[in-house]
Formats: sequence, structure tokens, C-alpha cells
Amino acid sequence: MAAALALAGCTASPPAADPPPTGRVVPAGGLRLVAFDGCDEALRQLRTAAKAAVGPWGLGPDGRLQFSAERAAVGGAAKDAASASTPDFSGTNVHEAGVDEPDLVKTDGRRIVTVSRGVLSVVDPASRRVTGRLALDPDAERFSGDEGSLLLHGDRALVLLHGRTVKGPVPDGQTRPGATPQARLVLVDLAGPPRVVGEYRMDGLLVDARQSGGTARVVIRSAPRLDFPYPSGRRTDAQRIAANRAVIDKATLDDWLPRYEIRDSVRTVGTGRVGCDRVNRPAGFSGASMVTVLSFDLGAAALGAGDPVTVVADGDTVYSNGARLYVANDHRWRMWRGGPSGARDTSTEIYQFDTAAGTPRFVAAGSVPGWLINQYALSEWDGHLRVATTTGDTWGRGTSSQSGVYVLRADGATLKRVGAVTGLGKGERIFAVRFVGGTGYVVTFRQTDPLYGVDLRDPAAPRVTGELKINGYSAYLHPAGDGRLIGVGQDATDRGRVTGTQVSLFDVADPARPARIAQHHVPGGWSEAEHDPHAFLYWEPERLVVLPVRQPGAVTDRADGTRRPPSGGVLALRIGDKGFTVAGAVDHPGVLADGGEWAPIRRSLMIDGVLWTVSDAGLKATALSGMTTLGWVPLP
Repeated sequence: MAAALALAGCTASPPAADPPPTGRVVPAGGLRLVAFDGCDEALRQLRTAAKAAVGPWGLGPDGRLQFSAERAAVGGAAKDAASASTPDFSGTNVHEAGVDEPDLVKTDGRRIVTVSRGVLSVVDPASRRVTGRLALDPDAERFSGDEGSLLLHGDRALVLLHGRTVKGPVPDGQTRPGATPQARLVLVDLAGPPRVVGEYRMDGLLVDARQSGGTARVVIRSAPRLDFPYPSGRRTDAQRIAANRAVIDKATLDDWLPRYEIRDSVRTVGTGRVGCDRVNRPAGFSGASMVTVLSFDLGAAALGAGDPVTVVADGDTVYSNGARLYVANDHRWRMWRGGPSGARDTSTEIYQFDTAAGTPRFVAAGSVPGWLINQYALSEWDGHLRVATTTGDTWGRGTSSQSGVYVLRADGATLKRVGAVTGLGKGERIFAVRFVGGTGYVVTFRQTDPLYGVDLRDPAAPRVTGELKINGYSAYLHPAGDGRLIGVGQDATDRGRVTGTQVSLFDVADPARPARIAQHHVPGGWSEAEHDPHAFLYWEPERLVVLPVRQPGAVTDRADGTRRPPSGGVLALRIGDKGFTVAGAVDHPGVLADGGEWAPIRRSLMIDGVLWTVSDAGLKATALSGMTTLGWVPLP
């Protein structure tokens, strides 16, 4: 879908900056952003664009109305920017120091707060017991994309939930059943027993969120609320499309504009929607999706209207360094719809917002060729945004794919390209990216793993300084100081067949000669950190790497012949002068406290020299010396 910027104010809470005058056109790296000439014109153009995009199955990739729950994989430096030089707790793994990201567990050193299966639990690390519990979403399913996450500030937790309102089945030929996603943000007071002090609901799916200080920025993607006829097998595609266009012709602005509801602890205290007079659009767009950035003060008595800023786009990746927030929208769906030719045409559109103070303010927009692997493909340094993408067909047998790094800088309302280096990993795609200061590290893979070092100190002339080829690949890269880089991924044969978890230690001190100086392999293993770096922990004071590793279970390992579940413990490695040494491993009980399904360890934290590991079954405290168990805290 094409995308556009829209500075949209809620009718109840106008933005701090005035919207662009009606009819103004803003060039933005090839994107022309145009204001609607009133609400009637907005409805006409939204209908026209949606009718052009609709397919026999509705709106979205492959003609279906889809609400994808993609999340930018996240991770990074484990230090809190406000901590001392040697913190006594780890915080959680984030991309940029001082910019927190929602996760399954948070700690401030004096309490551990986790959300599991829709229940928020508070654990006291000193007494090693649960001190509070609050049921928020009892119908939540694990590993479904609907899991809750949270942010923590003082005695407040903001819990982000994926609520849904589902319509019941209807007879064939009538309106087809569908679900209206509704994001739920719940503000919980932790000063005493956990209690809800406010709630905010908006139509759409949570994309991501970022927290700087006491302010949380939450990004929600919404789609028009349209009920298309059930796709009867007796109709041709042309008849289905005609019926869907008839539904669009009857749609009103209320079917497009995001709606919100504000609640206190027990009742609704306000409702509203984004005003059409604040919505802009590009010269050509699909009209199928909108992305809204909300701002909340976590220290306030309750959640307000969120002071929204809305983008008419299909944004799916969020990056922030605190002062600025970026929403990126790639067109990867063209690869499914148009095959390799669509893949060659894929581009990523990027929107930059100033979030230094108050309501986010649009600064600039631009685009780059290709698609992003996750938020680590974005990084701002010295006023420049670096973006790593892959272009071409990476799913077929051809070798048309390649990757590159582009450098952009705001020039008026345009994110202007000032430099680029392309041609990386021909016939491969990006598996991992990490930017460290003026250097970028890019891992591509098809059968072997080239690790490229890219010198970005001169934004106008980025260049590849070195390349290392090894078997397997790294899916996550983490700086370890002293010119070293940790990689977590999979080992592989010479033919590219993966063989299990691989943790690598790279020496990148000499940009021209990157080298792998250590490797640890877990045959048949797989780590959640490969796709969600929140699962990775690097505790710098102990030079300790901790990550969950799962291995297949044995089919008849028990006396009664039943299947033993896969192992789901964590592996702890210590980095020494000569590489890795195994510090130990931690396991949890294999099932939930109620006797339910298998519960692997998913997160790790350090508090006062104690390693805490977290699963849906509970939390375990482990002493680093000897990796001995200090306590087990089952979750209710």
C-alpha cells in the first residue's frame, strides 16, 4: 500500500502544532502529501482509493482484509540511561539506551512486574514472593500475537493488550463474520495492591511503543470497518469485487477514522474519533489503513485522549532514539501479490516525528528501495538516519536479491538521500543489522554468512571496509565493547542447512579484517532471541551472555511412554580473553502451575547479583556463583 503523512488531532485534544493549510502539497522524497478539501472530499477520495485496491476477498495483501500483528523485533543495550556506571539491575534489552520498549517483564530493581496469560503479577526480589496480582485479559493466548506487554515508570505500569470484538457467524450470502481489533492500554497503580486507574481503547492493532522518561508513545494501526459479503463459491472474482465496491460506496467517514474510548477503573468517561480536517493523504494511496501515534504521561492521574497524530499508511516498524520517532512502512506484500517483479519494485516509506517535547510533530518523510528486517535496520547518528534494506527476489531460486545501506537526512519536509552503498550479499537477504556509532554491521545469508562492516562516518560516501564469510548466520548482533560483537543465530552446513543455535564472538576492532574468535554451538537448538532480542541479556559487569535455548524432546523418554516436552532452559556464557566459557544453565518446571501446557523460559534479568529467569510458570532466582538455585516463585 502507498502511504502518506497525516497530522491528525483528536476532536477532544488538538495537537500543539497547527496542521498544514488545506490543499498544501509537501514533497517528501518522492511522496506528495496533500490535505483533503473538507470531509466530503476526504470521503470521496477514500472511497475511490479503496475501490481501486479491493479484491474478491476484501482489502489488504492478496485481496484479503488482514490485520497483521507484525512487531519490530527489538533489543540492544541493557543499561538504563539513568542508572549509575555499574547498575545493580539489568533493566530489559532495548535498542537505544534510555528509550524503553514494551516487553513481557520489567524491573526497576525493587520489584519485578510481569504480564502472562492476561494476568499482571508483581514479585518482590528480596523476599522472592508474589506481592500482587491483577487479572486484565483472561482470554489471552500464549504465542498468538495477542500477548500483553508492559512499560514501567515509578509506581505505574502501562499494560498493552490486544483486545478483539468478534461478530458471530451469519448465513452464506450475507455479511461475512469478521473481527474488529481493538487495542487496549491499561494504566495500573502499583503503590499498593495493583489496581486499574485508567484505560484507553482504540480500534486497531498495536504496532509498537517507546518510552522516554515518563512519556509513552504508542503506535496503533487501524483499517476501515467494512463488512464485505461472504465470498460465496457460486460467485466469480469479478462479481465478488463488484459486491465489495458496493459496500465501499455506502461507507461513511466513521468507517475509516480511528475511534477511541477513555475509561476510568469502572466506566467509560469519554469517546471520540480523529477529525477528518486533520487528515492528509498522498497523491496516490490505497486508503485502507491508518497509523496513529498516541502520547501518554505515565505519571498522570489517568489516561487522557492520547493527543493523537495519525498517518494514512500501513506502518509496521517503529524506531526511536528518544528525540525522534520513525514509523516505517514497506511494501513487502507486493512480493506475494506480484511475484519477483513486485519484489524488485518494493520500497520502504519512512516518516520522521520530533518527539523531544509535547505532541509528536511531523518533520520529514522519504523512501528507500527494498524492505526492512526489523527496527535494527534503522538507526540515527549525528543527525543522519541509516537504513539497511534488501531488494529483489529472496524466495525463488533466482539470485536477483541484494542489500544496501542508505543514509538520509531531513531537508525541509523531505528525508533526502545523501549517500548509499549497495550490492551487499547478492542472491541473499539480510538476517541481522547493528549500527554502532559511525559503523554498520550487516549479516546476509543464503548458504554462508557474510558479515559486512560499513564505514558510515562520511554520510555522503559510505563504504564497505571488510567482509567475513562463515557457515550459518547471526539473526541478532549485540555490541560487547572493546571492538567485539556478539552474534546469536544458527550454525549451518556448507549447503546452508541449519544445525542448531550458534553464539559467535566477533573481533571487529580492525574494520578491514573482521574475525570470529569464538563460537558456541547447541545442536538442534533454537533461541527466541533469534527473532525477539528482548529474550537476550548481556550483563556487562560480569561479561555474561544469557539467552533461552530450546531443544527437541524425546518421544518416549518417560516410563509411561508419553512425550517429554522440549527443553526450554537458558544458557549462560561468560566472555573471556580467549572466548566463551559456559557459566551454567537454568531450567524451570516443564508445565504451568495449574498442570497446563509446557512453559519455556523466555526472559532473563539481573538484580543485585542474582539472575532471574522468567516463564509463564514462574520466576527462578539463581546465584551466579555455581549457578545454584536461590528460590522459585510460581505464578498463580
